Amino acid sequence: MTLFNFFTCIETQYNNELPFVAYRKPGESSISAFLQKDNTLHITKDFTEKGFVFAPFDDALDAILLPVDNASKIICSDYEVIPTQLNGKPLSVVTGEQKAFHINLVNKGVEAIKDAAFEKVVLSRKEDVKIKETNPIEIFKSLLNHYPLAFAYCWYHPKVGLWLGATPETLIKIEGQQFSIMSLAGTQEYNGTLDVTWQNKEREEQQFVTDFIVDSIKPSVGHLKVSKTETVKAGNLVHLRTLISARLDSNSALKDVISIIHPTPAVCGLPKQESKEFILKNENYNREYYTGFLGELNLETVAKPRSGRRNIENRAYAIPKKSTQLYVNLRCMQIKNSTAIIYVGGGITSHSNAESEWEETVSKSKVMKNVL
Repeated sequence: MTLFNFFTCIETQYNNELPFVAYRKPGESSISAFLQKDNTLHITKDFTEKGFVFAPFDDALDAILLPVDNASKIICSDYEVIPTQLNGKPLSVVTGEQKAFHINLVNKGVEAIKDAAFEKVVLSRKEDVKIKETNPIEIFKSLLNHYPLAFAYCWYHPKVGLWLGATPETLIKIEGQQFSIMSLAGTQEYNGTLDVTWQNKEREEQQFVTDFIVDSIKPSVGHLKVSKTETVKAGNLVHLRTLISARLDSNSALKDVISIIHPTPAVCGLPKQESKEFILKNENYNREYYTGFLGELNLETVAKPRSGRRNIENRAYAIPKKSTQLYVNLRCMQIKNSTAIIYVGGGITSHSNAESEWEETVSKSKVMKNVL
Protein backbone atom coordinates (compact mmCIF):
# COMPACT_ATOMS: atom_id res chain seq x y z
CA MET A 1 0.00 0.00 0.00
CA THR A 2 1.28 3.48 -0.84
CA LEU A 3 2.04 5.92 1.94
CA PHE A 4 -0.71 8.28 0.80
CA ASN A 5 -3.34 5.51 0.80
CA PHE A 6 -2.15 4.26 4.19
CA PHE A 7 -2.65 7.60 5.92
CA THR A 8 -5.90 8.20 4.02
CA CYS A 9 -7.31 4.91 5.37
CA ILE A 10 -6.34 5.84 8.94
CA GLU A 11 -7.80 9.35 8.66
CA THR A 12 -11.06 7.98 7.23
CA GLN A 13 -11.24 5.49 10.12
CA TYR A 14 -10.73 8.29 12.66
CA ASN A 15 -13.27 10.59 11.01
CA ASN A 16 -15.80 7.73 11.05
CA GLU A 17 -15.13 7.28 14.81
CA LEU A 18 -13.99 3.69 14.39
CA PRO A 19 -11.20 2.09 16.47
CA PHE A 20 -7.71 1.74 15.01
CA VAL A 21 -4.04 1.56 15.83
CA ALA A 22 -1.15 2.60 13.57
CA TYR A 23 2.41 1.78 14.61
CA ARG A 24 6.02 1.25 13.64
CA LYS A 25 8.42 -1.06 15.46
CA PRO A 26 11.84 0.22 16.55
CA GLY A 27 14.32 0.61 13.70
CA GLU A 28 11.93 -0.64 11.00
CA SER A 29 10.82 1.15 7.82
CA SER A 30 7.34 -0.37 7.48
CA ILE A 31 4.31 0.95 9.35
CA SER A 32 1.23 -1.15 10.11
CA ALA A 33 -2.34 -0.53 11.18
CA PHE A 34 -5.35 -2.46 12.47
CA LEU A 35 -8.69 -0.93 11.41
CA GLN A 36 -11.60 -2.32 13.42
CA LYS A 37 -14.83 -2.84 11.47
CA ASP A 38 -17.19 -1.52 14.17
CA ASN A 39 -16.99 0.40 17.45
CA THR A 40 -17.42 -2.61 19.78
CA LEU A 41 -15.18 -2.47 22.84
CA HIS A 42 -13.36 -5.82 23.01
CA ILE A 43 -11.35 -6.88 26.03
CA THR A 44 -8.97 -9.75 26.78
CA LYS A 45 -8.55 -11.41 30.13
CA ASP A 46 -6.34 -14.39 29.29
CA PHE A 47 -4.23 -13.01 26.38
CA THR A 48 -4.92 -16.00 24.13
CA GLU A 49 -6.61 -13.96 21.37
CA LYS A 50 -4.96 -12.57 18.23
CA GLY A 51 -4.79 -8.85 17.59
CA PHE A 52 -3.43 -5.67 19.14
CA VAL A 53 -3.69 -5.19 22.91
CA PHE A 54 -3.79 -1.90 24.87
CA ALA A 55 -3.59 -2.38 28.64
CA PRO A 56 -3.72 0.07 31.58
CA PHE A 57 -1.19 0.58 34.38
CA ASP A 58 -3.53 -0.96 36.94
CA ASP A 59 -3.43 -4.69 36.19
CA ALA A 60 -6.75 -5.13 38.03
CA LEU A 61 -8.48 -3.36 35.10
CA ASP A 62 -9.35 -4.74 31.66
CA ALA A 63 -6.98 -4.76 28.68
CA ILE A 64 -8.52 -3.65 25.38
CA LEU A 65 -8.14 -5.71 22.22
CA LEU A 66 -8.43 -4.85 18.54
CA PRO A 67 -9.06 -8.44 17.35
CA VAL A 68 -7.72 -9.80 14.07
CA ASP A 69 -11.06 -11.39 13.21
CA ASN A 70 -12.88 -8.05 13.44
CA ALA A 71 -10.30 -5.79 11.82
CA SER A 72 -8.40 -5.19 8.61
CA LYS A 73 -4.62 -5.00 8.74
CA ILE A 74 -2.81 -2.69 6.32
CA ILE A 75 0.93 -2.20 5.85
CA CYS A 76 3.03 0.46 4.17
CA SER A 77 6.58 -0.79 3.65
CA ASP A 78 8.23 2.32 2.18
CA TYR A 79 8.00 4.95 4.93
CA GLU A 80 11.09 7.12 4.86
CA VAL A 81 12.07 9.10 7.94
CA ILE A 82 12.34 12.82 7.24
CA PRO A 83 15.10 14.32 9.43
CA THR A 84 13.76 17.06 11.69
CA GLN A 85 15.42 19.37 14.17
CA LEU A 86 14.28 19.06 17.78
CA ASN A 87 13.88 22.55 19.17
CA GLY A 88 12.95 21.64 22.75
CA LYS A 89 10.70 24.71 22.91
CA PRO A 90 8.33 24.54 25.89
CA LEU A 91 4.64 24.66 24.97
CA SER A 92 3.17 24.81 28.45
CA VAL A 93 3.55 26.65 31.72
CA VAL A 94 3.95 24.53 34.84
CA THR A 95 2.73 26.26 38.00
CA GLY A 96 4.65 26.50 41.21
CA GLU A 97 1.82 24.60 42.87
CA GLN A 98 2.31 21.65 40.49
CA LYS A 99 6.05 21.60 41.14
CA ALA A 100 5.56 21.81 44.89
CA PHE A 101 3.06 18.92 44.82
CA HIS A 102 5.48 16.66 42.91
CA ILE A 103 8.44 17.51 45.15
CA ASN A 104 6.30 16.79 48.22
CA LEU A 105 5.19 13.51 46.60
CA VAL A 106 8.80 12.45 46.02
CA ASN A 107 9.76 13.31 49.59
CA LYS A 108 6.80 11.30 50.84
CA GLY A 109 8.01 8.36 48.73
CA VAL A 110 11.56 8.61 50.10
CA GLU A 111 10.23 8.68 53.66
CA ALA A 112 8.13 5.56 52.99
CA ILE A 113 11.21 3.77 51.62
CA LYS A 114 13.24 4.72 54.71
CA ASP A 115 10.37 3.42 56.83
CA ALA A 116 10.70 0.08 54.94
CA ALA A 117 7.27 0.30 53.29
CA PHE A 118 8.96 -0.70 49.99
CA GLU A 119 12.40 -0.53 48.33
CA LYS A 120 11.51 1.60 45.31
CA VAL A 121 8.52 3.46 43.90
CA VAL A 122 7.95 5.18 40.54
CA LEU A 123 6.11 8.49 40.91
CA SER A 124 4.62 10.45 38.03
CA ARG A 125 2.64 13.50 37.03
CA LYS A 126 0.68 14.79 34.05
CA GLU A 127 1.05 18.06 32.23
CA ASP A 128 -1.55 19.76 30.00
CA VAL A 129 -0.25 21.33 26.79
CA LYS A 130 -2.44 23.48 24.54
CA ILE A 131 -1.91 22.50 20.90
CA LYS A 132 -2.79 23.98 17.53
CA GLU A 133 -2.40 20.72 15.57
CA THR A 134 -5.19 18.40 16.68
CA ASN A 135 -5.08 16.00 13.70
CA PRO A 136 -3.66 12.80 15.24
CA ILE A 137 -2.33 11.63 11.87
CA GLU A 138 -0.03 14.66 11.61
CA ILE A 139 1.16 14.17 15.21
CA PHE A 140 1.80 10.49 14.44
CA LYS A 141 3.91 11.46 11.41
CA SER A 142 5.93 13.77 13.66
CA LEU A 143 6.52 10.90 16.09
CA LEU A 144 7.71 8.67 13.24
CA ASN A 145 10.16 11.33 12.06
CA HIS A 146 11.52 12.30 15.47
CA TYR A 147 11.98 8.86 17.03
CA PRO A 148 12.91 6.16 14.48
CA LEU A 149 14.37 3.86 17.17
CA ALA A 150 11.25 3.84 19.37
CA PHE A 151 7.94 2.00 19.11
CA ALA A 152 5.83 4.84 17.69
CA TYR A 153 2.05 4.52 17.69
CA CYS A 154 -1.33 6.21 17.38
CA TRP A 155 -4.21 4.37 19.11
CA TYR A 156 -7.88 5.36 19.09
CA HIS A 157 -11.17 3.97 20.34
CA PRO A 158 -14.25 6.25 20.48
CA LYS A 159 -15.28 4.69 23.81
CA VAL A 160 -11.84 5.13 25.41
CA GLY A 161 -9.89 7.98 23.79
CA LEU A 162 -6.92 8.92 21.65
CA TRP A 163 -3.35 8.06 22.66
CA LEU A 164 0.01 8.53 20.92
CA GLY A 165 3.56 7.77 21.95
CA ALA A 166 7.13 6.75 21.13
CA THR A 167 8.26 4.32 23.80
CA PRO A 168 11.83 3.06 24.16
CA GLU A 169 10.97 0.13 26.45
CA THR A 170 9.98 -3.43 25.61
CA LEU A 171 7.83 -5.30 28.11
CA ILE A 172 8.24 -8.71 26.45
CA LYS A 173 8.87 -10.24 23.01
CA ILE A 174 7.95 -13.87 22.34
CA GLU A 175 8.69 -15.96 19.24
CA GLY A 176 7.37 -19.46 19.79
CA GLN A 177 8.79 -20.46 23.18
CA GLN A 178 11.74 -18.05 23.07
CA PHE A 179 11.26 -14.68 24.76
CA SER A 180 13.15 -11.59 25.87
CA ILE A 181 12.48 -8.84 28.39
CA MET A 182 14.11 -5.42 28.69
CA SER A 183 15.21 -3.95 32.01
CA LEU A 184 15.37 -0.18 31.49
CA ALA A 185 15.93 2.45 34.19
CA GLY A 186 18.04 5.49 35.03
CA THR A 187 17.75 8.70 33.03
CA GLN A 188 20.04 11.51 31.87
CA GLU A 189 19.75 14.07 29.10
CA TYR A 190 21.66 13.11 25.95
CA ASN A 191 24.60 15.46 25.40
CA GLY A 192 26.08 14.02 22.22
CA THR A 193 27.79 10.95 23.73
CA LEU A 194 26.92 7.62 25.36
CA ASP A 195 30.04 7.86 27.50
CA VAL A 196 28.27 9.16 30.60
CA THR A 197 28.77 8.80 34.34
CA TRP A 198 25.96 7.12 36.26
CA GLN A 199 25.35 7.83 39.94
CA ASN A 200 24.78 5.12 42.54
CA LYS A 201 21.08 6.01 42.72
CA GLU A 202 20.62 5.36 39.00
CA ARG A 203 22.61 2.10 38.99
CA GLU A 204 20.73 0.92 42.06
CA GLU A 205 17.40 1.72 40.42
CA GLN A 206 18.34 -0.25 37.30
CA GLN A 207 19.56 -3.22 39.32
CA PHE A 208 16.25 -3.33 41.21
CA VAL A 209 14.43 -3.80 37.90
CA THR A 210 16.83 -6.46 36.60
CA ASP A 211 16.84 -8.49 39.82
CA PHE A 212 13.05 -8.41 40.06
CA ILE A 213 12.58 -9.70 36.50
CA VAL A 214 15.20 -12.46 36.86
CA ASP A 215 13.96 -13.63 40.27
CA SER A 216 10.30 -13.56 39.16
CA ILE A 217 10.61 -15.53 35.93
CA LYS A 218 13.35 -17.97 36.95
CA PRO A 219 10.92 -20.67 38.23
CA SER A 220 9.00 -20.73 34.91
CA VAL A 221 11.76 -20.65 32.29
CA GLY A 222 14.88 -22.37 31.04
CA HIS A 223 18.15 -21.22 29.43
CA LEU A 224 18.05 -17.88 31.25
CA LYS A 225 20.58 -15.32 30.01
CA VAL A 226 21.29 -11.80 31.30
CA SER A 227 23.29 -9.35 29.20
CA LYS A 228 25.74 -6.75 30.40
CA THR A 229 24.20 -3.41 31.34
CA GLU A 230 24.74 -0.72 28.70
CA THR A 231 23.88 2.92 28.08
CA VAL A 232 21.35 3.48 25.28
CA LYS A 233 19.86 6.59 23.68
CA ALA A 234 16.11 7.21 23.47
CA GLY A 235 15.19 10.56 21.93
CA ASN A 236 16.85 13.34 23.91
CA LEU A 237 17.55 10.98 26.84
CA VAL A 238 19.89 8.12 27.75
CA HIS A 239 19.09 5.14 29.97
CA LEU A 240 20.69 2.03 31.46
CA ARG A 241 19.52 -1.17 29.77
CA THR A 242 19.90 -4.91 30.43
CA LEU A 243 18.41 -7.60 28.16
CA ILE A 244 17.06 -10.82 29.68
CA SER A 245 16.24 -13.83 27.49
CA ALA A 246 14.95 -17.35 28.18
CA ARG A 247 12.69 -20.16 26.97
CA LEU A 248 9.17 -20.57 28.30
CA ASP A 249 8.24 -23.87 29.86
CA SER A 250 5.64 -25.74 27.83
CA ASN A 251 3.03 -25.29 30.58
CA SER A 252 3.62 -21.52 30.98
CA ALA A 253 0.83 -19.26 29.69
CA LEU A 254 1.41 -15.71 28.45
CA LYS A 255 -1.11 -14.41 31.00
CA ASP A 256 0.97 -15.88 33.81
CA VAL A 257 4.15 -14.21 32.57
CA ILE A 258 2.45 -10.84 32.13
CA SER A 259 0.91 -11.03 35.61
CA ILE A 260 4.40 -11.62 37.04
CA ILE A 261 6.21 -8.77 35.30
CA HIS A 262 3.51 -6.08 34.85
CA PRO A 263 3.73 -3.49 36.17
CA THR A 264 7.52 -3.77 36.44
CA PRO A 265 9.67 -1.94 39.01
CA ALA A 266 10.63 0.42 36.16
CA VAL A 267 7.09 1.87 36.16
CA CYS A 268 5.69 0.86 39.56
CA GLY A 269 8.18 -0.13 42.23
CA LEU A 270 9.32 -2.99 44.43
CA PRO A 271 7.64 -4.87 46.01
CA LYS A 272 4.96 -4.46 43.34
CA GLN A 273 1.78 -4.51 45.42
CA GLU A 274 2.98 -2.13 48.15
CA SER A 275 4.42 0.42 45.71
CA LYS A 276 1.32 0.21 43.48
CA GLU A 277 -0.95 0.93 46.45
CA PHE A 278 1.19 3.96 47.35
CA ILE A 279 0.92 5.25 43.77
CA LEU A 280 -2.86 4.85 43.58
CA LYS A 281 -3.28 6.57 46.94
CA ASN A 282 -0.82 9.47 46.59
CA GLU A 283 -0.31 10.49 42.95
CA ASN A 284 -3.70 12.24 42.98
CA TYR A 285 -4.58 11.46 39.34
CA ASN A 286 -5.45 8.44 37.17
CA ARG A 287 -2.57 7.17 35.01
CA GLU A 288 -5.04 5.27 32.80
CA TYR A 289 -2.87 3.73 30.04
CA TYR A 290 0.36 5.54 30.89
CA THR A 291 2.86 2.87 32.10
CA GLY A 292 0.49 0.18 30.83
CA PHE A 293 1.52 -1.82 27.77
CA LEU A 294 0.55 -2.28 24.12
CA GLY A 295 1.47 -4.28 21.06
CA GLU A 296 0.88 -7.26 18.79
CA LEU A 297 -0.65 -10.28 20.49
CA ASN A 298 -0.26 -13.88 19.24
CA LEU A 299 0.18 -12.98 15.57
CA GLU A 300 1.51 -15.71 13.31
CA THR A 301 4.92 -15.19 11.73
CA VAL A 302 7.18 -17.39 9.63
CA ALA A 303 10.90 -17.24 10.42
CA LYS A 304 13.09 -16.18 7.51
CA PRO A 305 15.25 -19.09 6.30
CA ARG A 306 19.00 -18.85 6.58
CA SER A 307 21.09 -18.71 3.42
CA GLY A 308 21.97 -22.01 1.78
CA ARG A 309 20.41 -24.35 -0.78
CA ARG A 310 18.84 -26.69 1.75
CA ASN A 311 17.10 -23.86 3.60
CA ILE A 312 15.82 -22.36 0.36
CA GLU A 313 14.37 -25.72 -0.68
CA ASN A 314 12.65 -26.12 2.70
CA ARG A 315 11.25 -22.60 2.80
CA ALA A 316 7.75 -23.80 1.93
CA TYR A 317 7.81 -26.10 4.96
CA ALA A 318 8.54 -23.37 7.53
CA ILE A 319 6.14 -23.64 10.47
CA PRO A 320 4.38 -20.43 11.55
CA LYS A 321 5.05 -19.35 15.13
CA LYS A 322 2.99 -17.17 17.43
CA SER A 323 4.66 -13.83 17.92
CA THR A 324 3.86 -11.36 20.70
CA GLN A 325 5.64 -8.02 21.00
CA LEU A 326 4.52 -5.81 23.87
CA TYR A 327 5.91 -2.39 24.81
CA VAL A 328 5.61 -0.36 28.00
CA ASN A 329 3.55 2.76 27.34
CA LEU A 330 6.10 5.45 28.19
CA ARG A 331 6.81 8.78 26.45
CA CYS A 332 3.14 9.07 25.60
CA MET A 333 0.27 11.54 25.52
CA GLN A 334 -3.49 11.57 25.43
CA ILE A 335 -5.27 14.05 23.15
CA LYS A 336 -8.53 15.63 24.32
CA ASN A 337 -9.96 18.39 22.11
CA SER A 338 -7.13 20.97 21.78
CA THR A 339 -5.10 19.69 24.75
CA ALA A 340 -2.30 17.14 24.85
CA ILE A 341 -1.97 15.47 28.25
CA ILE A 342 1.68 14.46 28.68
CA TYR A 343 2.65 11.85 31.28
CA VAL A 344 6.11 11.73 32.91
CA GLY A 345 7.66 10.09 35.97
CA GLY A 346 10.77 8.71 37.57
CA GLY A 347 12.03 5.98 39.89
CA ILE A 348 12.46 6.91 43.54
CA THR A 349 14.91 5.19 45.89
CA SER A 350 16.28 6.08 49.31
CA HIS A 351 19.00 8.16 47.56
CA SER A 352 16.57 10.30 45.54
CA ASN A 353 16.70 14.09 45.63
CA ALA A 354 13.27 15.63 45.10
CA GLU A 355 14.50 18.66 43.11
CA SER A 356 16.54 16.41 40.80
CA GLU A 357 13.56 14.11 40.32
CA TRP A 358 11.45 17.10 39.31
CA GLU A 359 14.07 18.14 36.73
CA GLU A 360 14.09 14.59 35.35
CA THR A 361 10.36 14.80 34.66
CA VAL A 362 10.91 18.16 32.92
CA SER A 363 13.51 16.53 30.64
CA LYS A 364 11.20 13.62 29.89
CA SER A 365 8.31 15.94 29.03
CA LYS A 366 10.37 17.37 26.14
CA VAL A 367 10.17 14.04 24.30
CA MET A 368 6.49 14.60 23.56
CA LYS A 369 6.66 18.39 23.39
CA ASN A 370 9.21 18.12 20.60
CA VAL A 371 6.63 16.53 18.30
CA LEU A 372 3.96 19.14 19.01
